[in-house]
Amino acid sequence: MSEPLRHLVAETTVVASNLVFPLFVVPGKGVRRPLPSLPGQFHLSVDELVKEVRETFMKGIHAFLLFGVPDTKDERGESACRDDALIPQALRAVKDEVPQACVITDVCLCAYTTHGHCGVVDEKGNILNDPTLEILSSMALAHARAGVDVIAPSDMMDGRVAALRKALDHNGYQQTLIMSYAAKFASAFYGPFRDVAHSTPQFGDRKTYQMDMRNGREALREMELDLQEGADIVMVKPAMPYLDVISKARERFDAPIAAYQVSGEYAMIKAAAKEGWINERAAMIESLMAIKRAGADMIITYFAKGFVE
Repeated sequence: MSEPLRHLVAETTVVASNLVFPLFVVPGKGVRRPLPSLPGQFHLSVDELVKEVRETFMKGIHAFLLFGVPDTKDERGESACRDDALIPQALRAVKDEVPQACVITDVCLCAYTTHGHCGVVDEKGNILNDPTLEILSSMALAHARAGVDVIAPSDMMDGRVAALRKALDHNGYQQTLIMSYAAKFASAFYGPFRDVAHSTPQFGDRKTYQMDMRNGREALREMELDLQEGADIVMVKPAMPYLDVISKARERFDAPIAAYQVSGEYAMIKAAAKEGWINERAAMIESLMAIKRAGADMIITYFAKGFVE
């Protein structure tokens, strides 16, 4: 069968409009710092971020997920709630220069707390759910005021989608969407991200509030609950180790499903390609195709820019 004919009968296609490009924002000016644990990715100051978004947008990638990497932290992560925090600054700059871009922002405290956990912690090291929701709501509102299109809570606190939806609606941001990290598994594949985001927990781990890798049915219940609370999009993270969850979610829910091809998935392909063991582009395409075939509508991937180059 010829290649044109194979394209005609292909059941699954990945196109640029399916992809979301994650980017890391840091303080300063003129900063474009390579990330050794994520080859080809960078820490970007706001001015460099705008250049990156503009260039990538022109190549066909129109959605971006922003993570803040601040140089100061506090016990409760409340610095993330300021209107002059990194992400609100980045949002205003990107929307001024590339207004058509769809900008999604991570809403979580791990990069902003001194202890590296995703919520407020008491003196015994316990995560305090409800006080965390208050700070996350303030953070989401700061992003909404700066012009965000979609907020993406990744903290995995109970009831956070309902709390964020209420805060947004009561403050006039009914059009701001929520993409919930609904099935976010406690995973070994987050290592490079934690290095890049400076968000490794200083004690314990996140297994008490992230999903157990053994529990696929529970993941579906979490997704259902988030949709009931007002999520517009639900996410499975990581993607490749949990293709079964993506597939089952596609069969069960009509809502848009996102999948995050996380830092460890990306780094493994890059490392193997560097050694000459695999063809990087072929492996990239195959991995993205698998995620799309499983049922994801959109894929968050560090390969997004490379895909269109």
